[in-house]
Order: sequence, then structure tokens, then C-alpha cells
Amino acid sequence: MDMSQYLEIFIDESKEHLQTMNEILLDLEKDVDNLSHLGEIFRIAHTLKGMSGTMGFNKVADLTHKMENVLDLVRNGEVKVTSHIVDILFECFDALEEYIDNLEKNGSEGDLDSTALVKKLADIADNKGHVENMSGKKDAPSETKTTTAELSDAFHIPLNDIDSIIKKAFEMGVKPFLIKVTLDEGCMLKAARSFIVFNTLERFGEVIKSHPQAEEIEDEKFDQSFEVLYFTKLDKEYCKNELMNISEIANVVVEPLSEDDYLLEETKEDVEVDLAHVEDQVQKVKEENQNKTEKSKTSKTVRVEIGRLDNLMNLVSELIIIKTRLEDLDTTQQKMVDQSSKNNMNEAIEYLERITTSLHDAVMKVRMVPVERTFNRFPRLVRDLSKDLGKNIKLFMSGEETEVDRTVIDEIGDPLIHLIRNSLDHGIESPDERAKSGKAEQGFVALRAYPDGNNVVIEVEDDGKGIDPEIIKRKAVEKNVVTKDAVELMNDKEIINLLFEAGFSTVDKVTDLSGRGVGLDVVKSKIEAINGTVEVNSTVGQGSKFIIRLPLTLAIIQALMVYLNEEKFAVPLNNIKEITNIDTKDITMVQDQEVVLYRNKTLPIIRTKEVLEIDHTRDDADELTVVIVKKGDVEAGLVVDGLIGQQEIVIKSLGKYLTGIKAISGATILGNGTVALIVDPNQLF
Repeated sequence: MDMSQYLEIFIDESKEHLQTMNEILLDLEKDVDNLSHLGEIFRIAHTLKGMSGTMGFNKVADLTHKMENVLDLVRNGEVKVTSHIVDILFECFDALEEYIDNLEKNGSEGDLDSTALVKKLADIADNKGHVENMSGKKDAPSETKTTTAELSDAFHIPLNDIDSIIKKAFEMGVKPFLIKVTLDEGCMLKAARSFIVFNTLERFGEVIKSHPQAEEIEDEKFDQSFEVLYFTKLDKEYCKNELMNISEIANVVVEPLSEDDYLLEETKEDVEVDLAHVEDQVQKVKEENQNKTEKSKTSKTVRVEIGRLDNLMNLVSELIIIKTRLEDLDTTQQKMVDQSSKNNMNEAIEYLERITTSLHDAVMKVRMVPVERTFNRFPRLVRDLSKDLGKNIKLFMSGEETEVDRTVIDEIGDPLIHLIRNSLDHGIESPDERAKSGKAEQGFVALRAYPDGNNVVIEVEDDGKGIDPEIIKRKAVEKNVVTKDAVELMNDKEIINLLFEAGFSTVDKVTDLSGRGVGLDVVKSKIEAINGTVEVNSTVGQGSKFIIRLPLTLAIIQALMVYLNEEKFAVPLNNIKEITNIDTKDITMVQDQEVVLYRNKTLPIIRTKEVLEIDHTRDDADELTVVIVKKGDVEAGLVVDGLIGQQEIVIKSLGKYLTGIKAISGATILGNGTVALIVDPNQLF
């Protein structure tokens, strides 16, 4: 069978599993005794092993198989989770991620040799011994109590381990159950039905052992029933009802294991727990499981190639262009038709506009993805860099559910990595330095996302030492970025913005990680390439905040149409603050820049025709029409010859031969078929 046709599906699903594994490993590192984390990682490794084995990717299959062995020992209490084991699991994750990336790029697993990693996993398993094979068939459990000796015999777990496992369960507020599941006599696919039973149980707790063992159940080497030793925080009836809801299940017997019956007398006092605390824990688990169940019900998705969405967006774009053309026709032919025909045309155009707007919104929602997809890589980045730098840093994330266009999300990953690395390496001080300055030993980096009108704002904030304008001034003069006289006239905000100049850095020695300024020109260029902006707020000794503003979409926007001479231009509406008229006599020159005092603030005046190199013979009009645009906190006034009105426009690329034209970000096709250029106000500041 040709498996290549399934490669894309395999890669997509593997990436989703690895993303989940990464998140769970970070949680496991904080709470190494949490059995649910181990169970989830085990399931992911098991799934990847099966998928890769089917596809013939032996390196992935072998590594995940060895991971399974170690995780199984951990789940059974034979190996205790340590930071060393967590680090090895992270190494496994990195290796698996590299294999999958290589498969995506060139269809093969690549040359990465994981032999040493496999040996580390084997050593962990060998040092603790292997899990004994289960054999023999036990009598069906009844409603009478099962003894620890019977459990030990049935599941081949040493008697002392049975006691310690159950003791640990009660300490954590977890209830141990012995469950016997009997399938219908006519059940044809026993392994598949058993898999559903295990899946259902693992949604609400942890399957410690099964009899027969899992491999034998998968191979249908059992009669009509099997037993599991199961830990959960839910009650007996709930577990039984969940299993009885599965089809082709004849009977389910759930036998709770009593703390009094199974713990040795000398250990009973050690496991006294606060009942209120246990109830809180049980309620918490119930809520978590309910949320997971709700999420699983609502997160059904269909994978669609981005090319198909692009094609759909192009069709919507053409529909909007036709709508604009009809509006133009309606305006020019008003005198040529009677009132009744004109009303009919107006109604038809309004109806078409409602349809195109709804269709556009629908397509946009399909293309929108949460920034969580990009944010998920950063907890691991912060963990690793904190260890490398010997710093204690915590990452706070919020607004992961904020959505932006798929094309935007693909471009913001690298800039955010630059900013976070800068904050960790050059922004946040070492624990000793923080202690000297009276700060908490643990620093923080906050990553936030939230919608703001037609934009999405992403902030990267740290509580480090901040950016010292005096250091930037000195370095800027040393590197001939600006002259000494020019830098003295700059305010602090303008000085800090020098960080975004190409190659500018405030560090004397560039590290392997970063230096404040290294790569920030790349950040700026990448963000501005997708019509976004980036700005910095910083207070010396308190920290820095980088603020990125991104457009929701790069395809269709609202714009203000203006005249420059006889030509039409579009100015994106989300850049416009207001429109006003200004008296020519109020304009003065300051440092070779025209400015006007507007609402008690100095407003720079930009002669748009001069910037765009259009015939710019200045007229002597007493009053100028000015469109006030903003870039972050900075404003400027664009002088235009006339206003046409607001219009929905489709952004078209200028192509590779017209790239780099100053202040022009693209073009749009108007209703009459002519082309209007789109002004990018961000490049005018």
C-alpha cells in the first residue's frame, strides 16, 4: 500500500500530539506526582508509536516504544519521576519534533541519531527491572471484598507495592477500584470495544494495570471479560454508568477498595487527610473532566488547505469589486432611469452588499486561528533559556484565544522569539542582582494578546532592569547611527527607538542568545511587512514592554479614498484618527519639518504628494484638507487634495518588480476597473 498519501495527515496529527506533550511535560515538571500527566504522555507516545509504525517511520516508532517502557514503570510506581527523567523526556520530545520536521521538509526522518537517548531510556528501565508478564486467568470478581494478596496475585504486583500504591492513592484523594468488564457474547471486535472502555476510563482517571495485560487485550487473547485496577476521584456509580453506556457491554462490576481493609495498621495514621480538602480535590477533578468533555464536544475541526481558503477569499474579493462597480453605475446612471428603476437598483445593491459582507465575515472566521498556536512554543523556550542563563524566570500568558488571520500568525513567531530571548537574556537580571535591587528573586515575562478595534495587540513585558536611554545614546554615537548633536535633541522615546536600527546593539559582547538590539531590526521589518507596528515603553530599573499591533486580516480592509491631483489613493481606516482642515498660515517650520499646533499638541504636516513624488507644485490655498494618521502614540497630518469617502477595498500585491516603493503597501481595483494605490502611513513617520 502506498502510505505517502497519508503523510500530510500523519504530520498534522503528530504536530498536534507533540504540542500537547510539550504542555504536559511543563506541567509534569511542576508536579511530578501527578499521575494524570504521566498517563497523558504515555497515551501520546503510544499513539505516535502506532501511527509511525504503520507509516514505516522506524526511528519515531523505536523512540516512542522506549518512552512507553519507562512511562509504564513510572505509572506502576516502580520508578519515581525526577528532574533527570523529565529532562530526558524533554530530549525525547526534541528528537521527535526534529523527526517530524524532517518528514515535513523532505519526506524522511533525517540523520538524527537517537541511539544515546534510547540507551538512557533503557538504562532507566534496566535499573528498576522489567514489569513481569501476566499469565493465567483469574476468577471473576464478585461483590465480596478482594484482598491485597489476591490483587498482588492477579496483577503480578508485589504485595508491599500494592499497599504503597493504595496508600499513595488515598493520600492524593484518589479512590482505587477493581473493575471487571464483560462483553456481549456476540461482540465481533473485542479489541476495538476494549479500546473504547480504556479510553473512557482514562478520561476520568488512571488505569494502573489490566488483566490480561494490555498487549494481550489488543490481540484479543482473552475470552469475554477483563479486569483493570483503576484510580479515579469520581464515585463508583459514575464509573459504572459511563461504561454501561458503551454498546456491546454485557456487565460491569465496580468494586471499591477500602482504605481500612487494604492499608497496614501502622500506615493508617499517615494517610489521615482533611475531608474538606479531599472534597475540594474531587470537585476540582470533576470540573476539569467536565471542561475536557465539553471541549472535546465543541472542538471538532476539519483541516482545509490554505490554498483553498485563498481561492475562496479571491472569489469574495471579486464579488466586492463587482459590488463597487454596481454602486458606481448606480451613481452615474441616476439621471437616465426613472424613480422606480432607481429604487429597485438601490435595493439590489444594498442586498448584494449585505450578502458580500456576510460572506466576507464567514470566510474571515474560517481563516482566523487563535494565537495560542504560536504562544504554545514559548513556555518551553523560557524554561530552557532560564536554565541556561541560571535565572529564575516565570512566564505568564494571557489572551491565547485571541484570533488573527492565518497569514498573520505564520509571520509573528520569529519576532516574538526575538523579543522573549532579549527579555530573558538582557532584560531580566540574575537572582543576585535582583536581590541587591530589592526585587523578588524570580523574574517574570508576560506575554499578552487582546483585540483592539480592527487590530490585535501583542505585548511582551518583563520586570527587568529596563532600557537606559543614556547607554543607547552613547552606543548610537559610537556606531555612527546618529550624530552627537542630533541625539541630544531626541527625547527618551526617540532614543529607545534607535534599538530598531539595523545592526544596533547595546552590548559589548554578543552572546549566543541575544543582546538588546540584536535582531530588533528584523522584528521591526517583519512586523511592518504585514502592516503592523512595534513600539517600546521602558522604565529604568522597573522593566520594558514591547507592544506589537497587527491587522486582523491582510486581504480586505476598510479604507478612506482620497484625491491627490486627479489620482485616487486609499488610506487604511485603522490608521486614521480624524480628518480636519488647517489654515496654511498656522503652519510653521521646526528643524526643516512643517508642524502645526493642533489641540495643544505639535502635529507634523506631511505633504503627501511630495513624498509620493507626484506633481507637487504647492498651491496657495488658505486652507488644507488634512487626514490625521497615527502610528502607536505618534500622529502626523497627511495633506490631500480631496476626500471621496469610505470604501471596502481588496488588497492586491504590487508584484516583485514594484517592491520597495516608499509609502505604498499595495493596490486595489476600483469599481470602474482602474487601479488605486494604497498608502502605508507607517512608512511616512
